[in-house]
Amino acid sequence: MSGEPSGNDGADFTVRVVEDLSAIAATDWDALADPIVHVGALPHPFTRHAFLVSLEEAGCVGGRSGWLPQHLLLEDAAGRLLASVPAYLKGHSQGEYVFDHAWADAFERAGGRYYPKLQVSVPFTPVTGPRLLVGDQPGADVRRAAMVSAIAAYVRQTGVSSAHATFLDEADLDPMLEAGFLHRTDQQFHFVNRGYATYDDFLETLASRKRKALRKERREALAAGITIERLSGSDISEEAWDAFFAFYMDTGSRKWGRPYLNRAFFRLIAARMPEAIVLVMARREGRYIAGALNFVGGDRIFGRYWGCVEDHPFLHFEVCYHQAIDYAIEHKLSIVEAGAQGEHKLARGYEPVITHSAHEVAHSGLRSAIEDYLERERAHVLMAQPELAAATPFRKGDLE
Repeated sequence: MSGEPSGNDGADFTVRVVEDLSAIAATDWDALADPIVHVGALPHPFTRHAFLVSLEEAGCVGGRSGWLPQHLLLEDAAGRLLASVPAYLKGHSQGEYVFDHAWADAFERAGGRYYPKLQVSVPFTPVTGPRLLVGDQPGADVRRAAMVSAIAAYVRQTGVSSAHATFLDEADLDPMLEAGFLHRTDQQFHFVNRGYATYDDFLETLASRKRKALRKERREALAAGITIERLSGSDISEEAWDAFFAFYMDTGSRKWGRPYLNRAFFRLIAARMPEAIVLVMARREGRYIAGALNFVGGDRIFGRYWGCVEDHPFLHFEVCYHQAIDYAIEHKLSIVEAGAQGEHKLARGYEPVITHSAHEVAHSGLRSAIEDYLERERAHVLMAQPELAAATPFRKGDLE
């Protein structure tokens, strides 16, 4: 694919596709990916060059994975990188967390060909973040619009059925909707740190019965002589990584049939971005029995993977949700994002949040059917918000 979209300021840009992110300097990519962060904070972990290139080098994407890197680059006449988009040519709909299997099935039953499609996302990562990576220099809106045009041009020029940009932040969603992409919403549950000094401060905002229930839950989670270790950076030993990987493989094999990530990937990110990793491990009788992997960036901590080799009441909630809240409060982070789905998070102080994606569909008939479906789906997601908010444990008025 190639093209030369022109900006509103008269500048000419060239778009090209690269299938190997290692061909792009990490400093050039990262300068675009998350140039503005909170003072002293780490950049968004999942758009970092280190994270994305590790997926490629470990073989989690590329090859026979069904995720062929097709990163879109916007360059000026001198070949300088001005903007980029992490994108993948997909031969299936696995590992995306915005489900379009029904769209694919309906289109192919009607004689169409849904795959391949273009996926603008971070593989296997249902986390809202930047997708149109444009940096913070003047003209960012022009570059953002140029990348939206490049995505649409990719669909036209390659003949793929569609392009899907998932877990978009507001800055990227708006220009896509202005360009005519279809809008989809979904639901996640995040913890919001309202300036709590301690976990007990958070508990004080809950209804009395709910507060007692969470205190009891946390006690019972550790009742079998279990201790919790929170590890980061060089504190994470190979023993801990090996144990966690065994937990991840067990969970992935049961939930997805085939885990998306391999040990090589975890080894690479441990070396390349250790400061962004928080590993919560549970130990009993001298051995690790459960663990959860978290990443830190900007003003939040992201819970990603969990697994265990022993089942204990409430241990999953302690390792995945309560410990992440503890960490956010201790480190003055604003948000805990604990992954996709899971209404059980509501009882533990997580609140409903709407997520967004945008979809460019080439076939007019398929587009019309999807547009009608999404209008009804958005209304359903919006209507569910008050009911979900009512299921949180907060005292009436404390979220206002």
